[in-house]
Formats: sequence, C-alpha cells, structure tokens
Amino acid sequence: MDKFFSEIKNLIPDDYEDFLHYYEQEPYKGLRVNTLKCSVSKLKELLDFDLTETPFCSVGFYYPNEEKGLGKHPLHHAGAFYIQEPSATSAVTMLDVREGDTVLDMCAAPGGKSTQIAALLNGKGLLVSNEIVKSRANILLSNIERMGVRNSVVLSNHPKCIADHLKGFFDKILVDAPCSGEGMFRKDSGAKSEWSYQHTVTCAARQLEILNSAKHCLKENGILVYSTCTYNKRENEEVILKFIEENPEFVIEDSGQAFGRNTLGYAKRIFINDGGEGHFCCRLRKTSFEMGYTQPYRYNEIKDKKLKGMINDIYDSLFVNRPFGENFQMIGDKVYILPDNMPDIKGLNVIRSGILLGEIKKNRIEPSHSAFMAANVEDCRNIVDLKACSEEIKRYLHGEEIPVDSSIKGYTAVAVEGVVTGFGKASNGTLKNKYPKGLRNL
Repeated sequence: MDKFFSEIKNLIPDDYEDFLHYYEQEPYKGLRVNTLKCSVSKLKELLDFDLTETPFCSVGFYYPNEEKGLGKHPLHHAGAFYIQEPSATSAVTMLDVREGDTVLDMCAAPGGKSTQIAALLNGKGLLVSNEIVKSRANILLSNIERMGVRNSVVLSNHPKCIADHLKGFFDKILVDAPCSGEGMFRKDSGAKSEWSYQHTVTCAARQLEILNSAKHCLKENGILVYSTCTYNKRENEEVILKFIEENPEFVIEDSGQAFGRNTLGYAKRIFINDGGEGHFCCRLRKTSFEMGYTQPYRYNEIKDKKLKGMINDIYDSLFVNRPFGENFQMIGDKVYILPDNMPDIKGLNVIRSGILLGEIKKNRIEPSHSAFMAANVEDCRNIVDLKACSEEIKRYLHGEEIPVDSSIKGYTAVAVEGVVTGFGKASNGTLKNKYPKGLRNL
C-alpha cells in the first residue's frame, strides 16, 4: 500500500495530511431520493433522522453513521430511496440527462447510476442498462424493478457486442468502468487487500477497450461520461488522454459543476476530503458523424384476439388508464409491456425489456411484482396503504398474510406511506402475500 499512498501524496501534496485524517474516519453514508416514487420533502418528513445535502446531486443526501439496517426499512423496499455512496452520484449529474433522451449505461450493476438516470428521464425516452456478468445483471434488474423504472432494457453483453448491435443510437452514454476501487478502501476491505500496481494497469487497458466500444453507440454531438471510483492517473487521466489521442473527434467538455477538483481542464476528481469516498468523472462530446446508425424498431403486435383480450382484461383490472402504454410483447408464457423508441435487440442477451405484466397460467394471467412496483398509487384499482411503522407492513415484508377491509377483493397493491411496494390477493378480509421470497425481511 506504500505505492498507493505515495501516489495520493503526489496528486494532492497540499492536502495529503487532510486526506490521511479523513482516511482514518468512518466512511460516508449516503442515499439518493428516488423521485419516480417519492419527493425529497416527503422522504424527509417520513424518516426519523436528519438528511444533509451533498454537493454532488440535487437529490443526494448524507445520513447519520449511527443509522443501521436501512436496507430493511419499508421505504427502501418500496423504492423511495437508493442507498448510494455520495460521490457516486456525480457522474450522472455530469451526464446532464434530460427527459426524452436515449441513454446507455454500459457497466451498470448494481444499478445506482442507472436508477439515477431513470429518475431524470422521468418515464420518457429510453434507458438501456448493460452488465456483462450475468449474476450482477440480475441484481441490476432487481434494483431497476424496485425503483419503479418503466422505460428500461436490461442487457448482459460484452461492450463490443452492444457496439455491433446499437451503433449511433444513444444521445448520452455513461461508462462507469470497472476499476481498482481505491475510493472503496474505507468501505470494502476486500478492495484494499486485492489492490496492486499491476491490477491498476490491467484495469486501465480494459477501461480503454470499453470506451472504444461505447464510442460507436453514440450519436453525433452526443455526450459520453467516463467515471471510476479510483484515484490513480493510470485509470483516469491517462485513459482519457489515450482515448482522445486515438479518437480526436471526442473533446473534453465543461459540465458546469462546481464540486470536486478540476483536472484535464474540466474533468473532476473527488477525494475523501471533498465529501465523498472518491470518484473521477470526465465529460466528452462526440463532434463527428459516424456512418451507420440504429433506428427505433417496432415489435410485432399480438394478433391473437383471445390472448389480447386476456391481456387487456388483466391490465384494466389492476390499473387505471393503462399507465405503462400498450406495446405488448409475448416471450414464452410471459407478457411484457415494452417502452417506446425501442431498438432492435435481437441477437443480444436480454434480461428484461420494459415491464413484466404477468405470466399465463392455466388460461389466466398471474400478475407480476414488476408491474406493481412500476405503478403509483393513483394508477392502481385496489390499494392498501400502510404506515411505515405499522405491524402490518412488517408482517407483509416478512411474507405473512395481513388483514384488510373485507370490501377489498382480488389483486391489490400494497403501499407504504403512499409508495407502492408490492401486491397481494384479497379475499374475505385477508390479503394473501405475493411479495417475492427473495426480497423479504428475515
């Protein structure tokens, strides 16, 4: 680790002692409010501890170190917030996502940055989130589902495969590249024990390879943000300089953000003594046209009238005014509602497109957890709204049946403080629990 500390000293000689002081303290604890499901003011009102704004994101906050087990909080289950290291929100802030954008998150697991992008899209445009490792892609999907994202596609492919299939399709791309994780040392002893100089060199070669795939997916005049949670120049400045040398059509651009410390003109470095565990972000713009681009693709409409009738019946029995659109697709026995502006993703390894509405079982459609998580309370036909401190929500998240008003019948959304967290099936004053076993509090 002597090499690591000597490099930090060279990077911030005037603030090195300050860095060492912070390095010995507890890691920052942070969360980001998910504005797809909850407002900042509402979350502040509902939590019984104070939130302090971070400089990296308008909906990012520090929370007290003494707060433990926040991942089991009912509002976390409901997707009202995402537990996220504070400086990790900086990259998406620099990406400047706008409603209606098409956005690619190339290295997306576990999903913090993807769900931050989704909140900024606000249900408009399209988010494609890719994670090459299948097990991590499933974790990514779980978080996208929990946060109520309607307009996403989750893939598990090598970046080169994405480049081959989705050339010139995206307005904005995030490459939060796999790195040596020097900014995680206070939180993750494993990252610290695995660190070596050679590992940083290996990471840098892989990061440049990913960038050289991502560049093909970007439209002319599109924006690409490269980020890592590490400090050394090999994985940061040197990767960017090498990429620009090989791709002079890309230029570093001012993000207009005040946080962190400038490097390479407008890129940003964040150290522990800047309020986060550590991040590097650089915003690039593609200034030239690349021949060939991918256009939106319309998937085949379901022609079977009986099947379409079944889909419409279950959809309308669960939700008001078909809130996810009507771009239905059947894959096997499962019914999906695809987002608009989908590209042709045939040939890619797709984990999930859009929302899983339900699965056909014995001439009926069993609704899915995914569909309810994407809904707001006003979208739902039946709703049981529980207090975050109630015994009923504890029992529900534990997988137990709970009592409900006897007038409620059939599939029913379950909300906590007005934020949908799942569903059940009501009959005779009892709600049969449909909360997925893998998500329950034990």
